[in-house]
Amino acid sequence: MLRRPSRGGERTGTPADLLVVGLGNPGDEFHRTRHNVGAEVVELLASRHGGRLKKSKERAFTTEVRIGGRRVALAVPLTFMNDSGQAVAPLVRRYGVAVPDLVVVHDELDLPPAALKLKIGGGLAGHNGLRSIKAHLKDDGFGRVRIGVGKPPGGKKQGADHVLKRFSKADREAVDVTVERAADAVELIATEGMDAAMNRFN
Repeated sequence: MLRRPSRGGERTGTPADLLVVGLGNPGDEFHRTRHNVGAEVVELLASRHGGRLKKSKERAFTTEVRIGGRRVALAVPLTFMNDSGQAVAPLVRRYGVAVPDLVVVHDELDLPPAALKLKIGGGLAGHNGLRSIKAHLKDDGFGRVRIGVGKPPGGKKQGADHVLKRFSKADREAVDVTVERAADAVELIATEGMDAAMNRFN
């Protein structure tokens, strides 16, 4: 994997092998909303691997875990979704990762509820969190783990309201399964790489 030295001497130890960021909005009122499925995946990964997410100076909850012998940094930004890049860029520097070793887990309007798709780079599909990350990193070549939340009934103009609401009971049950599968996918990315994970989960 490519390695880029940490700027400003922030990282003094060995760089992480992978940085996984789960997007969402901070605050209890956004818990388990459509926009916060990415954060749910990272919280699950921390729980699975004995990590404790704690507030860091990079405006995020962070922890480091081992997955199959790989050093994996987990983070949930404390910025609002539209400002995700304000947390992600400092996290990339802190953990000394190159952009290809960043994986962002996020909600996706263009996929049906509970669908799971992985990709590297490409379009932002109108996702303001991804747009902010690209703007701050000046690069969009990071991995994405995309969890479908479905299109709003009134079209994309109502997307902002749609993603801030919770799922229906039936969709929530399906999404809970997808959150587990997304965590499985991240574990495979950590141990075998994105291509292997895309082959298995796409």
